[in-house]
Amino acid sequence: MLLDFGPRTLMNLVKTGVNRHRITHILFSHYHADHFSDFITYLFDEIIFAKFEGGSRPPLTVMGPPGTSRLFRTMFGLLPGFDQTPFPVRYRDLSDRAFRIGATKIIPTTVLHVPGLHCLGYRVEYQGRALAYSGDSQYCSPLVRLCGDADLALLDCSFPASRPNPVHLHAGQCGQVAREAGVGRLILSHFYPIAERYDVKAQAGEAFDGQITKAKDLLRIEL
Repeated sequence: MLLDFGPRTLMNLVKTGVNRHRITHILFSHYHADHFSDFITYLFDEIIFAKFEGGSRPPLTVMGPPGTSRLFRTMFGLLPGFDQTPFPVRYRDLSDRAFRIGATKIIPTTVLHVPGLHCLGYRVEYQGRALAYSGDSQYCSPLVRLCGDADLALLDCSFPASRPNPVHLHAGQCGQVAREAGVGRLILSHFYPIAERYDVKAQAGEAFDGQITKAKDLLRIEL
């Protein structure tokens, strides 16, 4: 299972050694290009693998906010080579209702990002552990509820607290969400260039006294 599929995701999957041909579910938070663009390359890679390299893979289910099915069916109906995949690909529009993938419980929650764009955060629960993923979000009460008592919250930290932006969390708000939700550990991610010039970890720590980590490519976290 994957949450979002932005630029470099496919190459990073190759670097991790994870068998990318066994991924069965991809969950998208929203459809800004930095959250889904590499999925196009990934699906083409899977088509080549199954059609010309003798590979086999399980069906792929792609899920996201309302409009997911229409978006990808329209896009892949126009791009050469995508109209007929050699394995089943299913598209599913999600509402704010929990569902299961095997023994894993997924709780999608609508969060605020930009006007007119439906954005989801996800809570993933498995064997008594919980991961909360904000996608892109402003500070909002649904996000705090999504993160409630999660073992780990992975939050959009696009901006430093000293240079806030109206449609993304800043570092101080990340700490605020983590404190109000009572999370066990906070991971800061989705840094805009300006965030790299400030100590966003320290800024988040002014509101949250738990463990804080700055995300980076290929970072592994065990819950």
